[in-house]
Amino acid sequence: MATEYTAKDIQVLEGLDPVRKRPGMYIGGVGSAGLHHLVWEIVDNSVDEAMNGHAKEITVTLHKDGSSITVSDDGRGIPIDKHPKHKKTALEIVYTTLHAGGKFEGANYKTSGGLHGVGASVVNALSTKVVVTVKRGGAEHTMEFRRGVAQGSLKKLGAARGSGTTVFFQPDPQIFPRTEFDPQLIRDRLEVASFLHRGVKVRFIDQAHGTDETFKHDQGIVDYLKKVIGERSQKAIHDAPFTLLKENGAKVEVAFQWTESTDEHVRSYVNGIPTGSGGTHENGLRSAVGKAVRNFIDTHNLTPRGVTLTGDDIREGFTSILSVYIAEPQFQGQTKDRLNNPEVQSYVDQAVRPALEQWLNSNRSVAEQIVARIVLAARAREASRAASAAVSRKTATSGRLTLPGKLSDCSSSAREKTELFIVEGDSAGGSAKQGRDRELQAVLPLRGKVLNTESVALAKVLENKELADLVVAMGCGVGKDFDISRLRYARIIVLADADSDGHHISTLLLTFFYRHIPELLKNGKVFVAVPPLYRIDIGKETHWAADDADKERILKAAGKDESKVEITRFKGLGEMMPKVLWETTLAPKSRRLLRIEIADALQTDRVINDLMGKDPSARFNFIMEHAQEAADIDV
Repeated sequence: MATEYTAKDIQVLEGLDPVRKRPGMYIGGVGSAGLHHLVWEIVDNSVDEAMNGHAKEITVTLHKDGSSITVSDDGRGIPIDKHPKHKKTALEIVYTTLHAGGKFEGANYKTSGGLHGVGASVVNALSTKVVVTVKRGGAEHTMEFRRGVAQGSLKKLGAARGSGTTVFFQPDPQIFPRTEFDPQLIRDRLEVASFLHRGVKVRFIDQAHGTDETFKHDQGIVDYLKKVIGERSQKAIHDAPFTLLKENGAKVEVAFQWTESTDEHVRSYVNGIPTGSGGTHENGLRSAVGKAVRNFIDTHNLTPRGVTLTGDDIREGFTSILSVYIAEPQFQGQTKDRLNNPEVQSYVDQAVRPALEQWLNSNRSVAEQIVARIVLAARAREASRAASAAVSRKTATSGRLTLPGKLSDCSSSAREKTELFIVEGDSAGGSAKQGRDRELQAVLPLRGKVLNTESVALAKVLENKELADLVVAMGCGVGKDFDISRLRYARIIVLADADSDGHHISTLLLTFFYRHIPELLKNGKVFVAVPPLYRIDIGKETHWAADDADKERILKAAGKDESKVEITRFKGLGEMMPKVLWETTLAPKSRRLLRIEIADALQTDRVINDLMGKDPSARFNFIMEHAQEAADIDV
């Protein structure tokens, strides 16, 4: 380690070196999200041409290697003349200089997603190879770059009709641990772009899988709203959605419906870029909806007795697509997932609120259906609050709380190390109660398979005795009334048989947690226990196998002499002696627990919809796609 710190220790990163040195500052990281951010940057440039009326078609090609992309559009083409100050072509400057672009002043782009001027240059810096081809002024030109460095000057290829830009890039394996793109992720993003920019044709060619799709939606976000509601297996409570398109300097486009779902779902975009973390535009929408609905209720004397309506009640089941276009968006970070412009909140509010009030008053029967839905949500919230009154370990163990009769609670008054095991069936529950650590481990047996809560309203969920007992036992509330400080245990552990029925029960419980108490998952409180399916005795040694693959691994490791091997397959946890269940599944030092985490919320949402939703075709397609993975599972 250096003993002196002087001027020579100061390192100056020039050109695109800062991007390669700290890629996370520009694309958020070098994982899958960062890798695909390269695609979004180049596609957004083409979308900018389309949203400003200069392009009608965008084509994205995923090449056979699965790790290189070409994006082309029929826009104006990147300028190729030399910059008066820097004496380089505009194309080279855009791709080799940070904060260089044509979108700062607003003269060439009325609205744009890329205002930082770093998108193209960042992609160039983080790619082994980039080739940019431009058709402009009756000729076609090309320029090649390697890891951000131009390989010679701009070359003229010859005469060409039309105009446009084509960009080929291949991410650098020195930067990204994996460079293979996810075609489904790209396809979905491009389809969304076609919804947001009605009339623009967006084509995705997946050479790696031999598919070629073209998206074009003349109804724009109205078609998108229908798709989202269908994907989430929801049922709208009114037929026609509320729609609004208003342009007055900025542009606001919104479409929404109330559904029977128990949650609010808003997908928002700024200049065509998804803002997954929301921002001021979403705040404006929520404010407008709340004010408009309250004004309608007050005007028509529809205020319910005995219950106070909250903003969450009004927006329960509210599903919306919000798209705004503004000249100077202020995004939070280069990844642009949250809008910070304070003036946009009032602009969206003032655009939506009067229009929604007029729509509600003009569609009285629909409006009353919506109000009835809101009142139902409020009453369900009150019922939930009553079911999950604030408790602590101390009050629970002192007898001041009425817990489910079948819950065998633990004796400790300290929550830090306590665990609640949700066990499949009374038989397994009996073994677990006898084998557990009574001080720290509680057991709640369930009778049969619990309710599938996908697309089920919270009021219906709480009518299910098994789930209602679980809510009371946990003590933290459910839905809008969730409060993690009231959770009575440090861990919630799903303990089901190691067979297909057990996996189904685990999936049903995880669906309940994901849909109605997602904060438990976000805080890392939910686990799935991994009990053994087999006991394998090899001589004097005993091994436990969680599944068939585990069994084969153990047998292979034992060698060729299998004369002394005895294999026992458990039909269920109830067959295990309490001591065995403790040693294999309950004891903290020897058990296996899987913590449930959500890595990709959109993908998780899609999979749960496919597996647990009302649409059997989605479930069939999922099963067929994963049939090979399940071919060897013992059912």
